[in-house]
Amino acid sequence: MVGAAACLSRVSSAGRIVVFGDVIDDVVVIPSGEIRADTDTVSSIRTMPGGSAANVAAWMGTLGAAVDFVGVVGSADVARHSDYLSAAGVTSHLVGDESLPTGAIVVIVQGEQRTMLTQTGANAAMSPDAVPDSLLDSAALLHFTGYSLFGRPDDSAARRLLQRAAARGVQVSVDPGSAGFIADFGVDRFLAAVHGASIIFPNLEEGRLLTGLVHAESVAEALLEQFRVVALTLDTDGVVLARRGHPLAIVDSIAAKVVDPTGAGDAFAAGFLAEWVLTGDELAAVAAGVATGALAVSTIGARPTA
Repeated sequence: MVGAAACLSRVSSAGRIVVFGDVIDDVVVIPSGEIRADTDTVSSIRTMPGGSAANVAAWMGTLGAAVDFVGVVGSADVARHSDYLSAAGVTSHLVGDESLPTGAIVVIVQGEQRTMLTQTGANAAMSPDAVPDSLLDSAALLHFTGYSLFGRPDDSAARRLLQRAAARGVQVSVDPGSAGFIADFGVDRFLAAVHGASIIFPNLEEGRLLTGLVHAESVAEALLEQFRVVALTLDTDGVVLARRGHPLAIVDSIAAKVVDPTGAGDAFAAGFLAEWVLTGDELAAVAAGVATGALAVSTIGARPTA
């Protein structure tokens, strides 16, 4: 864990990062043993801020990156979630929805396995059009997750956002977010909606779904047809890094006691992007992502602790 701590202390701002997408209230449940049907199971239950995109922003802010976050919560929760993000060093641009509650997820953690019960809530009102040109004008990178696409009948706003970013020379990264939601949304439709993104952070299940392939190396190479950089995460087996014009690289994970795996992928993406904006070195970025992910699994909840 020394490497992870060093990573946190040395990353500094080199260009603004704009993140838009989901904000969630996570209810993290860790049962004391096997869940017993129709009766009580003693458990640890905590309510914490979450949401894949907001988690990435919080980790990047903690790493010292200059981050703007754009999202939607229930109107009563704007101040609370703005404070959460501000405490992590993030400049928040939250809009309150008067009719929808803040999104919520019940996360049941059993060892290294998670079961998630999701209510999208106010995230359904989030449109990529809400990201103003003024933020893109000063940005080096735009990051979003698949959760900003799922459940919407029209992808035109996402396409417009990527076009606006491209017109300003802003790099775009995407985390697919959920294999289950991608299957519902449609693989071809997803890939078309994120066309123009240069970096993708799939896990192996998502990568297999997006490519129809099985072996990790083949999955990563296939995704290079659309993305310039692919960081395919393999849980405890590390990361496959694929870059156009370079051989594949395998980066080992860092051993860590797994307390709660929630948000590990978000932390990895944050560590990667904070380093990449600073140095442009994808190998160093993967190492930083792995270190940040190791910190994430060693604590309860999806965001960095105070």
